[in-house]
Amino acid sequence: MHLTGYFLQRLIRGLVTFWFAVTVTFFLVRLLPGDPVLAVAGPGMTEEIRQTQLELYGLDRPLAVQYFAYLRELVQGNLGVSFLRSQPVSQVLMERLPWTLLLTGSALLLTVILGVPLGVLAATRARGWVDQVVQITGVVGQSLFVPSLGILLLYTLGLMLGWFPIGGAVKSGLTGVSYYLSVVHHLILPSFTLVLAQLASYVLTLRATLIEALGEEYCDLARAKGTRENKVIWKHALRNALLPTTTLIGLQIGFLVGGAVLTETIYAYPGVGRAIYEAVGQLDFPVLQGAFVLLAATVVIANLLTDIAYGLLDPRVRA
Repeated sequence: MHLTGYFLQRLIRGLVTFWFAVTVTFFLVRLLPGDPVLAVAGPGMTEEIRQTQLELYGLDRPLAVQYFAYLRELVQGNLGVSFLRSQPVSQVLMERLPWTLLLTGSALLLTVILGVPLGVLAATRARGWVDQVVQITGVVGQSLFVPSLGILLLYTLGLMLGWFPIGGAVKSGLTGVSYYLSVVHHLILPSFTLVLAQLASYVLTLRATLIEALGEEYCDLARAKGTRENKVIWKHALRNALLPTTTLIGLQIGFLVGGAVLTETIYAYPGVGRAIYEAVGQLDFPVLQGAFVLLAATVVIANLLTDIAYGLLDPRVRA
């Protein structure tokens, strides 16, 4: 398949996935128990005030009418207005997005930095004690539940030992270098939680693909020519072994997005995930919908870019 056709196929699939996520989110938030108007107007509202609020937010219209009106506004780039804050949802989310990008970006970077040498170490010492330790640790790591791990780290390293802050993203009142050091200090526990929860799958996948690559004929040919084993590993085998992990990185971005919602809630980290948690309690439909639209778009775009990168690296997948 030509690269343009391959790209269009993936783009159409991404758009359909995005539409499905938007649709499911729209109807799911309306299944939440409670009355969003009551959250806005308070317990003392009269029926007249309630009807006025319903008309104001368009909640008095049939669900199908609300849905198509929402899609029309979404296509125009309008995410609506927060019920409680009376601010555009885009403004609410843009205040939170940098923190989520910082958290997920640092977690993904650390996963790759730690995962590559660990995967190479396990593959080059296959069936040795190092490999056994990596595999056992990997199996345990894959079974970790982000909230449980986050609470454990928060309690031991934050509350008991006092090494790290137990909430927030930065200490107030700081400027200059002190501000950035505080940001890093607050970032360590949340990002470490995400890294531990996803590092195992990355290492085990890289180990398996690298062991297979080291047994291929091109590696045997390189050895026969007198190429040093380190060069065979890092220059020849690893380059091909990283192809499957490219796809895995795209999938892990989806995991990071979902994990960030839980992690930000546990650590009171002021990202998009925390905004979702707060909006659920307040029945703030526009913020909930906008946050999920933003996260869905992030996952779809990340997977689209991953597919394109994989197609460029290995033309065979375009077939």
